[in-house]
Amino acid sequence: MRDEGSLRKAGITAMAAVGAAVYLLGSSVKEAGREPAGDMGQPWGAERQSFFPRLSGSGIRQVLDARQAGGDFCQVLPAGNGTFSILVPAEFLKQQLEISVLEYRDSRILLQQGETVVGMRLGDRELWAVSGASLIASGPEKRDGKLYIPLEAVCRGFGYQAQGAPDSQIIHLKDAWTGKKRGLPSSYDYRDVGRNTKVRNQGIYGTCWSFASLTALETAMDPVERKEFSADHMSLRNSFSLNQKDGGMYTMSMAYLLGWQGPVLEEEDPYGDDVSPEGLTPSVHVQEIQILPSGDFEAIKRAVFLYGGVQSSLHTSITGYQSRSVYYNAEESAYCYGGDGEPNHDVVIVGWDDGYPRQNFPREPPGDGAFLCVSSWGEEFGDGGYFYVSYYDSNIGKNGLAYTGIESVDRYDRIYQSDLCGWVGQVGYGAPAAYGANVYEARGTETLEAAGFYAMRENTSYRIFLARHVESGEDLQDRELVAEGSVEYRGFYTIPLKKPTALEAGERFAIILEIDSPSAVHPLAVEYKVDDATAGADIGDGEGYISFDGETWDSLEEKYQCNLCLKGYTTVGGIQ
Repeated sequence: MRDEGSLRKAGITAMAAVGAAVYLLGSSVKEAGREPAGDMGQPWGAERQSFFPRLSGSGIRQVLDARQAGGDFCQVLPAGNGTFSILVPAEFLKQQLEISVLEYRDSRILLQQGETVVGMRLGDRELWAVSGASLIASGPEKRDGKLYIPLEAVCRGFGYQAQGAPDSQIIHLKDAWTGKKRGLPSSYDYRDVGRNTKVRNQGIYGTCWSFASLTALETAMDPVERKEFSADHMSLRNSFSLNQKDGGMYTMSMAYLLGWQGPVLEEEDPYGDDVSPEGLTPSVHVQEIQILPSGDFEAIKRAVFLYGGVQSSLHTSITGYQSRSVYYNAEESAYCYGGDGEPNHDVVIVGWDDGYPRQNFPREPPGDGAFLCVSSWGEEFGDGGYFYVSYYDSNIGKNGLAYTGIESVDRYDRIYQSDLCGWVGQVGYGAPAAYGANVYEARGTETLEAAGFYAMRENTSYRIFLARHVESGEDLQDRELVAEGSVEYRGFYTIPLKKPTALEAGERFAIILEIDSPSAVHPLAVEYKVDDATAGADIGDGEGYISFDGETWDSLEEKYQCNLCLKGYTTVGGIQ
């Protein structure tokens, strides 16, 4: 077990421990007995004014060009304290520069890239690093519920250089940090940075799939937003014809979450009483779930580091903390299965150690390295519920789900869908490309904001169209392109439309998807009755179509007895 006392020093709260270094944030600089540090040896520039022209006037926008730093473009904002400081969206730092950004309930903010960690507080100018503290021009800010980080903190902390002429609206970000590693650290443990959630116990039920899904979802939320979700509700209030002892799989949890059937809070539906109240509503809306490439450990680590725990699977005979296995070393909390058994238990990957000794496993694998996982066998199992799984385990990482799109329930007001069992199978024409369409009727005066679909292969490209006042399949030709792009991984994606469209009450509209999934022969995800679990799927609740060329359409319900997995999202009222 970890010694929490070792992470306390001079009254300053420890933010994170990475390797042997302790990174501190808490008391003021003077309380810590230190003077503000200088430039900390990082590329920055002597004059902030020459780097960051003051923004004035309501119509002025400024753009950060991070192409020379391995990123892309993003819009930045001026600091709210009237200085020359520039604020960068936290999401941009995660997606483009692979900097982990964590916000805590006591206003602390932790940034990490590779082995380097820096800390700040919301609205505070102190910047903390292992070498000490310094003052920057402005602190982190919240704007419209989104977190923004001072570009100065990014440059000072991680060795970037920002350049821009005083009369330019473009700031260029360069990588000026030579000889130091960026990207992922060699080891990472959620517990060291306060991302861990409550360890649960599934007891006698086959609910590991729901616990793993919800644990991964919980850890995908910043500590400032942390919630505990109900596995009872997910396993009892889904659209599948299974009970809690029958088990389940990740496609079931995806369908439940993406259909806005949940998640609900644990306090509203406690686990283990065989009762799940009616009428409970989701606490958040899940809009994106990425399915990572099988066996791509770097992709898994990146998702864990930047977004949240990754749901994965094992083959094991362990059923609880009292179980034993020849593949498990209880003293070291280390597991490695090398056989060809199919996965039968879901866990969540919450860290890793590239140097974890192979000798810790009962049957020594070919090399070192392991993922840190948490199961649903209670705190009595392993190291408080946590254990290491060797990189050489037969199943770990073969399937991996990252919950990358979690939004407030008031982002969209309504969801249009006909696939509450979600992705059960696929249809197509024996080729990577196909068209699919779902026709819906607007329940009121609404604005169509986004559409959602499953990508069956990596590097899937898509085009989304909208057809108005649809009476039959023939009206699907009269359509307007409203979104296009591509996605890197398999999974479900919600795509905002380029131009939100006002719908009239009672209007029949069609969302049309043109999809191209490399190497796929059936690129469209569908719901249908295939087994006892999907016996309750309602094939009569939708109006879907499929086409090879986007001109001639067949009814999915009538010809193939299935529903298309293609959703629409609206806000109530006209365009503001």
